[in-house]
Amino acid sequence: MKIVRIIARLNVGGPARHVVWLNHALQDDEFDSVLLAGAVPDGEEDMGYFADKYGVNPIFIKEMSRELSLKDIVSLWKVYRSFLVEKPDIIHTHTAKAGTIGRTAGFFYRWITPKTLIGKPRKVKIIHTFHGHIFHSYYGNLKTKIFLLIEKCLARFVTDKIIVISDQQKKEIHQDFRVGKNEQFEVIPLGIDLVPFSNSDVKKENFRKEIGIKDDEILIGIVGRLTEVKNHEFFLKVVKTYKDQENLDFPNLRFVVIGDGHLKKDLENKAAEFKVEDKVQFLGSRVDPDVFYAGLDIVALTSLNEGTPLTLIEAMASEKPVISTNVGGVVDLLGEVSENRNGFALRDRGISVSSFDAEDFFRGLTELIKNEKLRESFGKMGKKFVYTYYSKDRLIKDMASLYRGLNDD
Repeated sequence: MKIVRIIARLNVGGPARHVVWLNHALQDDEFDSVLLAGAVPDGEEDMGYFADKYGVNPIFIKEMSRELSLKDIVSLWKVYRSFLVEKPDIIHTHTAKAGTIGRTAGFFYRWITPKTLIGKPRKVKIIHTFHGHIFHSYYGNLKTKIFLLIEKCLARFVTDKIIVISDQQKKEIHQDFRVGKNEQFEVIPLGIDLVPFSNSDVKKENFRKEIGIKDDEILIGIVGRLTEVKNHEFFLKVVKTYKDQENLDFPNLRFVVIGDGHLKKDLENKAAEFKVEDKVQFLGSRVDPDVFYAGLDIVALTSLNEGTPLTLIEAMASEKPVISTNVGGVVDLLGEVSENRNGFALRDRGISVSSFDAEDFFRGLTELIKNEKLRESFGKMGKKFVYTYYSKDRLIKDMASLYRGLNDD
């Protein structure tokens, strides 16, 4: 079964790892996987090294990038031409731009054939995975409406299956934004390689020593690309809220920002403006998540929009307590609300904050800081949950099963 998988760019993040793992694993006597990938723009870190690690050699289409441009016509042609060469049984697109280019090219590939004249277009199934969505918090109102209209048309006229990575994401995309039909959707959660996240004691000690964190200091980290939707400025406001408090019960907090992106300089300037440079370190991108998660005591996420955030899955796999804004698939990770507090909620496996009020977020953070037993409980429950439902092996089995079912139709 020939699978052509398409992603807009192999930049730092969960989608790049996802497609590389699938291409590597589904390469055997049953499956032949090919990966098409666009260019990583300036200001974003390239994860080509990750593809190399797994022996995946993408076909690069340099004209395919994140933003709309006239180059999209060239990338559409190149993707279509690749289909003519590869002759896929299944076309599987990931992320918004690749989803538009790949599915449009797939439409042409399916129908532009002499056999269409006798009612026999090419037998190819077209799938799209929403790792997140761009229906709010990314662009202005007009551009968002245009992208939503495009997605509705692609779902109706081109796409055989729509994969979402959480129940909450399905609700948002299908029920709230009215994309696709219910029967088109499949919920296939993310999966990660869990092996590196074990045996973390030595890793913890080495990481904290490297960045100068004492044993009695509580280290709070946020992990992700330094881009608008990740809302790092809000994280800095939380740090400012902490520093502005008088008569602190816990003076031993330190904060780190792990990740890189085009907002790095702006965020460093904002930290200076908030006078929190002595409390926050910007560590840039790192390729050792098993190491830096081991060294953190609490992991925070402040995003405006998420699918299922890989950073929280990796944090939970590392047995770390998490606190997050209540967006996208976060609720599926953290579970049911056990108790509502002033501005935040205790859930089965972490704390969620409904508002974008820094004081609310800090109140939730305070609950974790002062309650070591709660941190330990969330860590254990989160690890058990992730090891049960979010393994890479489970992801690969689910995807292979979906492909088999579609190929049999």
